[in-house]
Amino acid sequence: MENKFKEVMSKRTDEELIKIVTVDKDGYEPLAVEAATKEIELREIDSSKVKIVESELFEKKETQDSIDSNSVSPFARALHLIIDTIAYFILTFILSATIGTLFASVFEGLVDLFGYFILIISYFIYYVFMEVKFQKTLGKFITQTKVVMHNGQKPLLTDILTRTAYRLIPFDWISYLIKRNGLHDYLSQTRVVKDNVK
Repeated sequence: MENKFKEVMSKRTDEELIKIVTVDKDGYEPLAVEAATKEIELREIDSSKVKIVESELFEKKETQDSIDSNSVSPFARALHLIIDTIAYFILTFILSATIGTLFASVFEGLVDLFGYFILIISYFIYYVFMEVKFQKTLGKFITQTKVVMHNGQKPLLTDILTRTAYRLIPFDWISYLIKRNGLHDYLSQTRVVKDNVK
């Protein structure tokens, strides 16, 4: 009787097959693992290549497990929100007072528009500067946590800009009170983890 997984496994890449017979072996039916093993043999994939890919996959899995196990709690995320909101409003007040004093006559008829502009600018200045420069905001300094990409790497400027923009989604803050990774984390493929994660 032909293995029902034979056709499925024939469409998998070499790396996917190696992953199925090594790292993810426990997540598949024995017949699927058997079909993947036979497909590797059929393709005559070199055993040294299998070992290299297996080693890389296990390393990635360990990194991901470390990130997942060191994700911060919803309570810490709520604390970040409170501390960072206070810091952000202080920055907004300082910018408003400084620019308002220097350019009062210019913005005389545009007070409301000026206020919204300062709110948005200070919001991006606070989050983008802090998370690009330090991988953390004031709240994350206090809780000894940092922002990383989903694979554990340091985020780039574009990643942080995206993350910050997604924070503007209404009710985003509720999502990370429910789950460890909120909506802006999920959409920007970032995580907040404890500082001890390399």
